[in-house]
Amino acid sequence: MTEALNKEQIISRLQELVTSKQIDLDADHLKKASEDFYRKYPQAHQIYTAARPVAIVYPNNTAEVAQILKYANEQGINVIARTGNSSIERGLESAREPHIIVDGSHLNKIVQLDVENQQLTAQAGLPLVIAEKYLNDKHLTTGHLPQSQPLADFGGLVATRSIGQLSTYYGGIEDLLVGLEAVMADGTIIRIKNEPRRSVGPDLRHLFLGSEGALAFITEVTVKVFPYWPQNYHYLAYNVATMRAGFQILRQVMVNGYKPSIIRLYDPVDWSQYFPENKQPILIFRSEGPKKISDATAQGIQEIVQKSSQVTPIQPLEPIIDWFQNLTWDQTNVDQEVQQMQKLPYVGFTTEIAAPWSTVADIFEAVTTRVKQEIPNLLGIGGHSSHSYVNGTNIYFVYAFKVADVAPEEEMARYHDPLNKIIVEETLKHQGSISHHHGIGKARAPYIKQEYGSSYPLLKKLFLCFDPQNTMNAGNIIPLQFMNEKDT
Repeated sequence: MTEALNKEQIISRLQELVTSKQIDLDADHLKKASEDFYRKYPQAHQIYTAARPVAIVYPNNTAEVAQILKYANEQGINVIARTGNSSIERGLESAREPHIIVDGSHLNKIVQLDVENQQLTAQAGLPLVIAEKYLNDKHLTTGHLPQSQPLADFGGLVATRSIGQLSTYYGGIEDLLVGLEAVMADGTIIRIKNEPRRSVGPDLRHLFLGSEGALAFITEVTVKVFPYWPQNYHYLAYNVATMRAGFQILRQVMVNGYKPSIIRLYDPVDWSQYFPENKQPILIFRSEGPKKISDATAQGIQEIVQKSSQVTPIQPLEPIIDWFQNLTWDQTNVDQEVQQMQKLPYVGFTTEIAAPWSTVADIFEAVTTRVKQEIPNLLGIGGHSSHSYVNGTNIYFVYAFKVADVAPEEEMARYHDPLNKIIVEETLKHQGSISHHHGIGKARAPYIKQEYGSSYPLLKKLFLCFDPQNTMNAGNIIPLQFMNEKDT
C-alpha cells in the first residue's frame, strides 16, 4: 500500500479508469450516500453525520469494477459496494476513510433465461421487480419476493443473504443461488459455474452469500426459476389465543412436512397497524404450486389447525388477501415515512432474529417485556414470524417510539441502539441468531464474537485471506477494532 492520497488525486485517477459521466461528485448526493436507513430519523430532518464518500462510481461492466477495486486495494481506499441502496443496518456507512461507493446500478441487464434448466442469469444491478415481471409474463417466477422487492437488486440479494416472503415454499436466496461472478478485493474476477449440485469440496457460493460487500463485489447472479401458478393459491387465516400456541401450530405444520408459501404469526400489536380491530394473535397461510400440491397443503394445514382448541377461523378472507398482495415497500412508502417524521417525532423500526422452536416464544416474551420496561417514550413493540423451518422460525420485531428530549442526531444513542441491544442480548441468551435476513452491517457487528462463538477465528481468517488490506467495506460484519486485534 502506498502513501494515502487526497480526494483530488483519487478523483483524478478514477477519471482515468472510467468516464467523468460515471463519477458522481454532487455534494448532496454524497451526503445522502453516506448513510443508510438505520439513521432514517435524523435523515428526515436533513442531518447527516457520517463520513462522506469521495465519489460515487458507476461502472458499466465487470472489467471496470475490477480496475476500480484493484486501484482502491493498492491505495488503501475503503470501498462500499452498493446496488439497491436499501440497507437498514448501517452497512452503507464507512468505518474508515477515505472511501468511495461503487454502485452497480448500471449493471442492470438480464443476461440469459435458460428455460430448459430453469435458470435466470442477471447482472447485479438488475431490479428484482423487473426480473419478476419479465418471468411472470412467461409463466415463471423467481419465488423470491421480499417486502422490499421494488427496491431490491440481484447483487444485494446475495450479499445480504436475502429472504423472500414465500421462502418456506421456494427457499431463501441460499437455496435459489446457482452460480455467480464476482470481483475480489484485488481486482481478480472469479466465476462459480452453474450446476444443480456439486460435491467437489466446500461450496464456494457460500463465501459470497451474506458477505455484505465485505469480501468482493458481486457482478452477476444466476438463480433458479419456477413455474408460476397464481390460479392455485389457497389462503387460510385464524385467530389464535396466544403467541405460544401460534408458534406451536407453525411448528406442527413444518414438522409434518407441509410447505406453504406463506406461514405467518402476528401478535396483536404488529397486526393492529393493518387491522386495528383485531385483538388476538393471527395465523395466516397460503399454499401454492401445482393444483394437487396446493390443495393437499391447504387441507393438511386445516387438519392440523382444527385439532387445536385455541384457534378460530377468520372470515371473510378478502381483506387479508388484498393486504398481502399489497405488502411491499417502495420509494413512495419511504417518502411518505420521511414526510411523517418531518411533521411528528414518531419513528418505527424493525429488527429480525432467528431461533429454534424450543426458545422462540421465550425470546419474544423476554424482548417485549424488557423493551417496555427500559425504553422511554415507547409507542409499542410487537412482531411476527414470517419464515419457518423444520427446526425453528424467525421473529420480525416491529417497534415505534417518540423522540423526546434529544436532538434528532441523538435518537440512535437514546432509543434505537438500546432497543436493538435488548433484542440481541435476549436472542443470544436463548440460543438464537441475531439476524435472520437483514444482515448485521455495522449496527449489530459488535456482537459478532458472541454470535459465532468458537468459530469466530475462522471467520476472521476468511476475511484476512480474501481481503488482507481490509478495503472492502471495512468494519462490516467484523468491526475494525476486532480486525486489528492480535489473536491469541
